[in-house]
Amino acid sequence: MRKLTIDTLKTMYKNGKLTPLVLMEHIIKQAEQEKESNIWIVPPALSHIKPYLDNLEHKNPDEYPLWGIPFAIKDNIDLAEVTTTAACPAYAYLPEKSAEIVSRLVEAGAIPIGKTNLDQFATGLVGTRSPFGETHNSLKPELISGGSSSGSAVAVARGQAVFSLGTDTAGSGRIPAALNDLVGYKSTIGDWPTRGVVPACATLDCVTVFANTLEDAYLIDAVARGKRKSGVGTEIYETIASMKPQKILLPKEQLYFYGDYKDSYRMAWEAAVRRLELCGIPIEYVDSSIFNKTSSILYDGPWVAERWSDLGEFVESHPGEIFPVTEQILRSSLVKGYDAASVFKALHELREYKEQADSLLKDAVLVMPTCGGTWTREQVAASPVSTNSAMGHYTNHCNLLDLCAVALPSDYAEEQLPFGITLFSMRGQESILKGASTEFLKTESIELAVCGLHMRGFPLEKQLLNCGASFVRSDRTAPCYRLIRLNSIPAKPGLIRSEQGSSIAVEVWRIPVGRLGEFIRLVPAPLGIGKIKLEGEIEITGFICEPYAEQNGEDITRYGGWAAAETDRLRNDTSATG
Repeated sequence: MRKLTIDTLKTMYKNGKLTPLVLMEHIIKQAEQEKESNIWIVPPALSHIKPYLDNLEHKNPDEYPLWGIPFAIKDNIDLAEVTTTAACPAYAYLPEKSAEIVSRLVEAGAIPIGKTNLDQFATGLVGTRSPFGETHNSLKPELISGGSSSGSAVAVARGQAVFSLGTDTAGSGRIPAALNDLVGYKSTIGDWPTRGVVPACATLDCVTVFANTLEDAYLIDAVARGKRKSGVGTEIYETIASMKPQKILLPKEQLYFYGDYKDSYRMAWEAAVRRLELCGIPIEYVDSSIFNKTSSILYDGPWVAERWSDLGEFVESHPGEIFPVTEQILRSSLVKGYDAASVFKALHELREYKEQADSLLKDAVLVMPTCGGTWTREQVAASPVSTNSAMGHYTNHCNLLDLCAVALPSDYAEEQLPFGITLFSMRGQESILKGASTEFLKTESIELAVCGLHMRGFPLEKQLLNCGASFVRSDRTAPCYRLIRLNSIPAKPGLIRSEQGSSIAVEVWRIPVGRLGEFIRLVPAPLGIGKIKLEGEIEITGFICEPYAEQNGEDITRYGGWAAAETDRLRNDTSATG
């Protein structure tokens, strides 16, 4: 699986290492190889991609920000002359022209490559409600991919697209991002055009983007918003400015986690909070119940009747053609009997909630888990409604309150189990949403194994601390290393891989990725940074030593670690001078 970014592709194109045609041929082949993951409804094919490739020949790559960049389209968004199904074969139609958002991206040089799977009529957050098959999670196929923009997220996560379009009414552009280790961006309602999009709740619907980096998401955002006048008679794409908010808001009440991984998700949230504390932005814990109250009126209120107003006639005239759980949800407004009075009552209630939220979020960004857990596809099949409802616990409020949001990857909850957070802000505060997101991503860190003078209590510990590193745990290498006391001043150890080795004591620290380069510059030869194998066969980044250094060094492997070797050396030095 190779994750692609816009900047990487642009560089490869410019250096002649890749062409758009070669890339498309690779994507087509990979999509065929991974077709059992049910990512596509209309898979990538050269027949519908070639006209866009041909069009690139008349465009200067330097003048088009998305020149040659392949993107996927959720199949409730129109692409000219390619069938739109909304994951319902009986609903299929052939649009003459593309949705406005697609046209803007193509105008900027991007290449639409296919239509992706989704929860039927964008009704669901799980990615399993489609007659075209359940979309598999990109990392753990037995888990859900998230929905409704399931195929769009997995296409990017699997390297079959650089970015993709989804839609978001209750979280469909954010849940799949969290479950597939992606960035998911959602503007406020109306900032991106929705003409040419099959409605779910037309007053709440937003088109969204999935990408591997925040920079890519905001470049797409600039194109999606349309060109701006530069003041000198030309048009440009204007990227949102970035600035820090006055404060970050976190829920003060105990959060809701669910499913088999709920404990791991809780710990991942606590780790995310620690990263937020490193952002240099004041944190305030607030009563977030207003957002839960807002969420409750989305599906337990008359907005579900809006879905029926758009699709009810089709459902009634096509018995047996609708996915069963989807039809159950669409018909729920009839069962509950919402009338005009209930609509206005809910609108008045929502207005009160929005006033409270606006007051709370002024100059601030709210942070919550994107989701509080996940499920296997089997678990969702056994309980399709309750599992889906749980997935929307932290997302349903967003569009009702007209907020913008960015879903960001955080530290993994477990191996191959991503965890994500979502940052929310109010309309007109997009710049502080971007600023807070940028600061959070700067705190991304990796584990680093150290075996000598950088350990706690030794002289070079301060180098790690000055780079923002923090101690995680004591550990040991796999039994395949020798430890050498180097002939240097001061004496320091070198860890060398060897078949005749032993297990060596190390410390594992966590260091911000953005500070790693600064730390590496402090490391003198023959030492370097590479991969260290720990007990349990886990590999992490750590100190290694070039083998030539052992020629003038002392083998101290027998001590099992630097601390024990130094203790013995000091004892002997004391005896010799006594």
